Formats: sequence, C-alpha cells, structure tokens
Amino acid sequence: MHLDLDTFFVSVERLNNSALIGKPVIIGGLSGRGVVASCSYEARRYGVHSAMPMRMALNLCRDARVIRGDMDSYTKYSRLVTDVIADRAPMYEKASIDEHYLDISGMDRFIGCYKWSHELRSSIIRETGLPISFGLSVNKTVSKIATGEAKPNGEKEVPRDLVQPFLNPLSIKKIPGVGDKTCQLLHSMGVFTIDTLSGIPPEMMQNVLGKSGIDLWKKANGIDFTPVVLYSEEKSISTERTFETDTIDVQMLERLLIGMVEKLAFKLRKHQKLASVVTVKIRYANFDTHTLQKKIAYTSFDHVLMDIARDLFRRLYERRMLIRLIGVKLGGLIGGVQQLDLFDDNDKMIKLYLSMDKIRMRFGSDAVHRASGVEKVV
Repeated sequence: MHLDLDTFFVSVERLNNSALIGKPVIIGGLSGRGVVASCSYEARRYGVHSAMPMRMALNLCRDARVIRGDMDSYTKYSRLVTDVIADRAPMYEKASIDEHYLDISGMDRFIGCYKWSHELRSSIIRETGLPISFGLSVNKTVSKIATGEAKPNGEKEVPRDLVQPFLNPLSIKKIPGVGDKTCQLLHSMGVFTIDTLSGIPPEMMQNVLGKSGIDLWKKANGIDFTPVVLYSEEKSISTERTFETDTIDVQMLERLLIGMVEKLAFKLRKHQKLASVVTVKIRYANFDTHTLQKKIAYTSFDHVLMDIARDLFRRLYERRMLIRLIGVKLGGLIGGVQQLDLFDDNDKMIKLYLSMDKIRMRFGSDAVHRASGVEKVV
C-alpha cells in the first residue's frame, strides 16, 4: 500500500484558513526571488509546479494566494499522520514528509487488504482533516503509480493479474524516477507509453541508459522487489569525539560541534534525507554522560542545525567540569530534499548549498568548511 497526502503543504494551510479552499494557492517565497515549494490543483491548471521560480509562477497564475510556508506546522501534521498509521499498520515505511509505504501481506486472510486500506485512509482523514490518496498493488512501483491515478483524494487497487493492463496505456512520465532528461531521450526514441517501453529488449535499454535502463524496464513491466523498510524515529546519523586530554575550552568545543554538524548535514543532503531531531551528548572527565535533544521541523541545512546544536550544548554544559567527549546525532530521518524547508527569498542560499556540496562531491567532504567550525590559527 502506498499513501500520499494530496498537496500536503496546501492542505495544511487550508486547515488553518478555510478561505483558501477552492482558490489557487502557492507555497513558497513571498517575492519573485523564491521558488515554489508546493501548489494547489487550482494553480496547477495554469501550469504552475514545484521548484518553479516564483516570478514565473505568478506570471502564469496572477490570482494565486502566495503563502510563505510553515515547516513546523507541516512537520507536526506529518507526525500526526504517521502516528495514525503506526497505531494500525503491521509494518510501514515513511518515505518522505507526505508519503508512506505499508506491507500488509496476509491481511486478506482477516479483513481483506482493500477494506483494511480503505478504513485506514478514512481514519487518517477523520483524525487529521487532511485529504490523502492510496494505491494498493503487488509492489512499491505499481502502488505508487496507482496512487497517482487515484488522486485527488481517492483510492485505487491494481490486482496482480491487472498490473500490465493498468500500466500499459500510461505515459512514461508516470514511472517513479523518470525525470525530464530521461523522458526527452525516450521520446526521441519514439517511446511515449509504458506499453512501448515494456516491449523494448532490456539489453537495448541497458545500452541506452546503463544500469538505470534495466531498472526502468523492470518498472515498466511491473517488476519491483524493493522491500518496505521498517520505519523508526530512532533512525539517525551521528558522530562523536573523545579527547586525548580532557578540556574545558568552550570555544574549541563549539567549533568542533559546528564542524560535526556541518559534515552530518552534508551526508543528509547527499543521501536526500531530512532530520527532525537534534541530540547533543557530552561526557565529563568523571565519565558522567548527559544528552539533550530537541524535535525540530524537517531540515538538512547546517545553518539551521548548527544554531540548535550550539543552543543544546550551552544548555547542557552547566557543571563547568573538564569534558572527555562530545557528540551530536541527527535523528528522525525521512527522505526529502533541502528545498522543503526554504520558503523565504532563498535563491542565494540554494545556490550557496548547491555550490558547496558540488565541491565536496568532487573533492571530498573536507574540501570546504564554514569558518565558524575551523580551528583558529594564531
């Protein structure tokens, strides 16, 4: 089962302001320098889509209501939906802030997979007030495509024997992971539908697109063995440092903490993850260990995470004793890209992060650092 919240950011804003219902709504920066983070179906009819420059979006849809966006609110509602699913589902994976996969194998022996899925969707709508769609089928790929066909606010089941008849007439754009470049390439080959793509010899697809060509061919033929990965809020990445000589140098400790956060945040962006919990850990010379954590809006930006980690450290380090170890952990990870938490006039910030990460990808994670995290040379 694949669950996807419909125009999630917009739906949350409409819960808080019913006057937005039925109106074209764009979530993003309030000036022409921002980008579109999300938009309503009414705005999409004018050609507006996510990641579009705000200036272009407003030229297409001049009557749109533009809202800056509130990641704290979106994170809260995302957790509410996850809580409803966690209370009822035998096994689920939180794929992003607004998507979940569920493995409900065997449920047909008790209540029936479709009936159970319908009741779960009804519970989510009733308990959160948010519209949500689901697709039910034999694997992740087909269920996700089915969800897309069920939108807005609908349900669709694709039984095993109807997988190929369901997929065949659809555009190749419906296949998860098919971007604009791949789509253009396939169109140049005369491939427009999944039916045509599924009939191409896999060897030819590999020659054209490499390994991804085989993956694409499998998806077109309804083949996907990717398992549902059990989700846990404890999923995290962390790092820590034990000192050879215990220290009380607070400035050095904060610089080290900033450097740690910077590297962890780069890992998040590299793997397209967002964190929602920051934990700082210290161990004193007498081996007493203390941690402090804070739940935050989903993010992968160091400048946000650094401020939180620094604040946690200052609240945690009260005894003014020598410190033996310091560490930081970013937890509550989900899939997502950094633009999710950018609703301001952010073109410079986006370019800055893209440029820094490009340098790190090419020359290594230590190729560029923020000055605040580098040890001062006297």
